Amino acid sequence: MSYKMIVLDLDDTLLCEDQTISTRTKEALMKAQESGVKVVLASGRPTYGMRWVAEELKLDQYGSYILSFNGSKIINCSTNDETYSRTLSAETAHRLYDLSKREGVGILTYSDDAIIVEEPNEFADIESRLTGLPVRVVPSFKEAIDGPVVKALMLKEADRLVEVEKKLQTELDGELCVMRSKPYFLEFTQLGVTKGASLDYLIKPLGIKREEVIAIGDSYNDLAMIEFAGLGVAMGNAPDDIKEKADFVTASNMENGVAEVVEAFVLNKLTEV
Repeated sequence: MSYKMIVLDLDDTLLCEDQTISTRTKEALMKAQESGVKVVLASGRPTYGMRWVAEELKLDQYGSYILSFNGSKIINCSTNDETYSRTLSAETAHRLYDLSKREGVGILTYSDDAIIVEEPNEFADIESRLTGLPVRVVPSFKEAIDGPVVKALMLKEADRLVEVEKKLQTELDGELCVMRSKPYFLEFTQLGVTKGASLDYLIKPLGIKREEVIAIGDSYNDLAMIEFAGLGVAMGNAPDDIKEKADFVTASNMENGVAEVVEAFVLNKLTEV
């Protein structure tokens, strides 16, 4: 199979623990792009928190894309245009706030390139470090959110958040997409919005078949694109239930797992031709 697109999650997949791209991985991805393969970034992060990665990989020069907010937005890196956008209404954000209070967990969302919280907490600080966005503490979450938002996150220690996830997946079934991106982040997006669904939307006008796509990720919000792609890859540091559903399991993000895949399934195929 000749692959035409590589889709990459960022945290714990493309990025090392220090938020850098390893030299080997960057070299492999640049060679893939030089051969005509598109490299696409797909993350739960806000668009702002993904731009530096796109710039480092020169995605604008190769006409590629960012799928941000778990696929709620697609951005053309060459033109900076949003080609796809799905949001939650203010009313939905307010309802999620009420549910977070009921369940005793934190909540955040985004507005004007800032993270909005009513109460400061360690998990919002983690999101701030990951995305580069400042945390804005507001007196009233509902009053601060008076228009559509792209997504919301509930925040708590992993054991408790697993319980909340199961409960709200049942309660909000058929209304919202509910999934964990990290053990302490439970994400809510518009129904039907996943990295896999946005990837399906992206490739059609590009004339790329799903069989020609490699998708690499490590977490539950990556599962839809791993299952959608012709070659779905789980990182070595992914949970076992993600690995079981992948076509291939590579090394961890700290062991050049992405480079291993690109070299084996893209670059080595080029040298065989």
